[in-house]
Amino acid sequence: MKKLLIIILGLGMMISSCQTQKEKRNTMENPFLKEWKTPFGVPPFDQIKIGDYVPATKEGIKQHNAEIDAILNNGNAPTFENTILAFDKSGDLLDKVNHVFEALNSAETNDEMQDVARELSPLNTNHWNNILMNAKLFKRIKAIYDKRNELGLNHEQIRVVEKYYSDFERNGANLSAADQKILKEINVKLSELTLRFGENVLAETNKNFKLVIDNKADLAGLPNNVIEGAVAAAKRTHNDGKWVFTLAKPSMLPFLQFSEKRELREKLYRGYFMRGDNDNDNDNKAIIQEIVKLRDQRAKMLGFANHASYIIDINMAKTPKAVTDFLMELWTPSLKMAKQDVKDMQAIIDREGGNFKLASWDWWYYAEKLRKEKFDFDEAQLKPYFSLENAKKGIFYVAQKLYGLKFIKHNDLPVYNEEVEAYEVQEADGSLLGILYMDFHPRAGKSVGAWSTSFRDAAYKDGKRVPAIETIVMNFTRPTGNSPALLSFDEVSTLFHEFGHALHGLFTDGPYARTAGNVARDFVELPSQFMENYAADPEVMKVYAKHYKTGSPIPDELFDKLEKSGTFNQGFITGEYVAAALLDMDYHTPKNPNIKNVRKFEKDAMDKIGIIPEFLPRYRSTYFSHIFSGGYSAGYYVYIWAAVLDADAFNAFKQTGNIFDPGYAAKFRTLLAKSGSDDGMVVYKNFRGQEPSKDPLLKKRGLK
Repeated sequence: MKKLLIIILGLGMMISSCQTQKEKRNTMENPFLKEWKTPFGVPPFDQIKIGDYVPATKEGIKQHNAEIDAILNNGNAPTFENTILAFDKSGDLLDKVNHVFEALNSAETNDEMQDVARELSPLNTNHWNNILMNAKLFKRIKAIYDKRNELGLNHEQIRVVEKYYSDFERNGANLSAADQKILKEINVKLSELTLRFGENVLAETNKNFKLVIDNKADLAGLPNNVIEGAVAAAKRTHNDGKWVFTLAKPSMLPFLQFSEKRELREKLYRGYFMRGDNDNDNDNKAIIQEIVKLRDQRAKMLGFANHASYIIDINMAKTPKAVTDFLMELWTPSLKMAKQDVKDMQAIIDREGGNFKLASWDWWYYAEKLRKEKFDFDEAQLKPYFSLENAKKGIFYVAQKLYGLKFIKHNDLPVYNEEVEAYEVQEADGSLLGILYMDFHPRAGKSVGAWSTSFRDAAYKDGKRVPAIETIVMNFTRPTGNSPALLSFDEVSTLFHEFGHALHGLFTDGPYARTAGNVARDFVELPSQFMENYAADPEVMKVYAKHYKTGSPIPDELFDKLEKSGTFNQGFITGEYVAAALLDMDYHTPKNPNIKNVRKFEKDAMDKIGIIPEFLPRYRSTYFSHIFSGGYSAGYYVYIWAAVLDADAFNAFKQTGNIFDPGYAAKFRTLLAKSGSDDGMVVYKNFRGQEPSKDPLLKKRGLK
C-alpha cells in the first residue's frame, strides 16, 4: 500500500439525510467491506456500485483513525516497529477504495462519479490534513528520526523513517496551530480547484466541441481509414450520414496532418487550443489564478521561496534553476531546428501558390509534405503494419526477451468496461507476478491522454508478497469498417511507454509501502521511456510490424525511411514540449503570484524564450492538466529529464551488441524492483555503473 501523502483532490462535502440512510442500507452489500473472492483478488467491478464509494471511504477513514489512535496510545517508547511500521501498514481499506475510485474516475467517469469525487475529496483531504499535522504522531516519528542512526536500523529502514519525517515536515507538522489551520484550508481549496480544472478540460474536450462535416468535398486529402473513423464517430454522436472529428488526438491529428481544407484545420485546432479559454462555464483562467496564488502561499508557509522550490527539493534536479538551465540547453537547438523547418515549409506553400504564412494549424500538414519531400515517406504508409494486435505482440515479446515474462489473457475476470482486456502475468517459471488490465480506445467518460495506474500496489502482508494489479489506459485509434485498429507510430510508442510503467509496478518489491516503488518525480518516467526505445528498434519491429492483411513484415525500404527520418521534426516535437515545461516553471516561480491576466502571463512567458508564432507550447495554460489537475506541477520537465536516463540506459544495452543483454536486463529489473530503496541517482548508478550522459539523447533527437 502506497500512502496517499499527496493531498487528494476534493470539493464540497454536503451529505443529505437520505444519502446517509442509503449508506446504512448498503453497508452489508458493499463489496469494499468484504473480502474479494474474485480470481487473483481483482476488484469485483461487476458488483461495485457508485453508491458504494462514499460509505466505504468513511469506514476506511474510521478504521484508519483507529489504527492511528492505537499508535498514539501505545504506552511504550516509540520504536521502528510500534510507530513507523505500524503507520506504514495502516489504512488498508481506505487505500483499497481510493485505488479503485481514482482509476475509474479517470477511465470511466460520468456525472454521478464526478458528484462522488466532489464529496470524497474533502473527506480524504481533511483526513490526511489531520494525520500529517498530528503533533503527537509527529513527536513519535521525530523521536525515531532523531536517533535513526543509533537504533541498529538497516539502510532501507532508515530511508523509511526519513521519508515519513519529511512527509510530515513538508505537510506542516512543524507549523503553529494557527498556521496549520490556514494550511488545511489551502489544501482543501486546492483540491477543489484542481478537481474543477480537470472536469472543465474533460467537458471542453468530450462535450463542448466537434467538427461536423456534411460535404464530402471537405474530406479532400484524408486517407480512407481516417474517413471511416469519422463515419463511426458520426454514428456514435447521432450524426448519421455525416463525418465527425473530435478533439481526441486519434481523430484530430490525422485531420491536421492530411486535410487539404485549411479553414477546417484552423477550426479544429482552434477548438483544441482554446479549451478552457472560452469564457464559458468551463473556463479555467480564474481557477489557474487561484491555484498559483495558493500554491505559492503554501510553499512560503513551509519555508520555500516558491512552489517549484518546494516540489523540486525532493526530486533529482533539486532546484528550479537546475531545471530551467537544463531546459534552455534543449530549447536553443530545438528552436533553431524549428525555424529552419518553418523556412522549408513556407517554401512549399509559396511553390504551391499559397498566399499565406504558415500558421500553427498548418504545421502537421506541411510537415507531412516536407517529410515526403526529404525522405519520400509519409506516415500513412506505416499504419497497415501497426495494428493494435501486433503492437501488443511487440510489447509482450520485449518483456519475454528481457525478463522471461508470459502474458495470459483472461476473459473470465471482471472488467469495468467491456472493451478492457485482462492478463495474468507470469514469471518464466509459471509463478504469478501480477495482473495487467489494458484499456485502449477513447470514450465519452475517459480523460484524454494515456496513463498507467494500479488497482492494487505490490506489497507484503503477513510475510507474503501480494502481487500488483496494474492498468494501462490509452486513447488509440479505433477499428474502422473492415480494418482493425491501425495505430500511428506515436501511438505504438505510447503503448510501449505505458507498458513500461506497468512493468515498474509489477516488479516493485519492497518491505515498506512508503518506499516500495515510490520514486522522485523526475525518475518516474525512466521505466516507461526506456521501453519506447524498443518500439523503434529494427529487431523488435521485425517481430510486431507486420501488415494486418498479408502478415508480411515491414519492408526494409520502409523501415530505412522511418529510421532516416527519426530526427525529422524534432525542432517542433522537442520545442513544443520544452516550451510547455518552461511555462510550468514560470507559473511556479512567479515574481508576483497574483496573476491578473492568464493569457498575458502565458504570452509573456513564451515571448521571453522567443517562441515563434508557427507553433504553440504543447499545452496552453487552460488545458495544462498535468500541472493544474495532475501530479506534475513544477514537474512537467521530468519527461525530458528522464529521457536523458532512458537514452543512456538503452545505449548501455546497445554497446553490448545485444539489446536484450541478460546482464543488463537483470540489473534493470533490479532497478525497477528496488527503485524506491534509495535516491534516484544512486539507484541509476547501481544499474549503469556511472553517471548518465546527455549525449545519447541529444544525438537521438538530432540536437547535437
